[in-house]
Amino acid sequence: MASFRSSDSTPDRREQIMRAAMVCFAKHGFHQTSMHDISGEAGISVGLIYRYFENKDAVISAMADAHKEEIQELLDRARQAPSLLEALELFFTAHCCSDERQIECAFVVDLFAEGSRNPGMARLVRDVLDSLIDGVTELIAQSPEMRAVRHEMNPRQMAELIFAASRGLLMRDAVDAPGTSDAERRERQIELVRSLWRLLFRKESESIYA
Repeated sequence: MASFRSSDSTPDRREQIMRAAMVCFAKHGFHQTSMHDISGEAGISVGLIYRYFENKDAVISAMADAHKEEIQELLDRARQAPSLLEALELFFTAHCCSDERQIECAFVVDLFAEGSRNPGMARLVRDVLDSLIDGVTELIAQSPEMRAVRHEMNPRQMAELIFAASRGLLMRDAVDAPGTSDAERRERQIELVRSLWRLLFRKESESIYA
């Protein structure tokens, strides 16, 4: 997710509220979290929160917009990577060393659960996922690696597979054992993307177990 800072300026105040909401949603779930909970976490009055957001749904919508902006920034960086593998590693490790990684993961897991019950939430989650998967599909389709090897899967299918694995890692991180280091988490995620790479981009003459 986007990083959140606090200050008296309007953009930073909104980010402060969004960060507090993320923490509350991760700890208590969307339904169990009240605007009073968010105000307590943010250290500001409920009335001040309502100056920036009409309700919890508005907070989530703003968080989705912020995350889509971050996705575009990641895509811009990935397009400058020397290879497709390095671009994909960038995506897999973008948040693995965040100070609040476990909270962020728990928050995202709760969003998926809420989306299964709430059509409006489902649309928000799909919109963010589509932005991400569309961007990675484009990266794969335009890469020299895609043109160099004959594939049974098209770029969209590859992107879906890659992010199915990525979401699996995210769910694991939400319940990771205390004490797991940033280096261990990063290595685990890089090894997974490299294993996927070997599977998806191996040449016909290479063994799948190489």
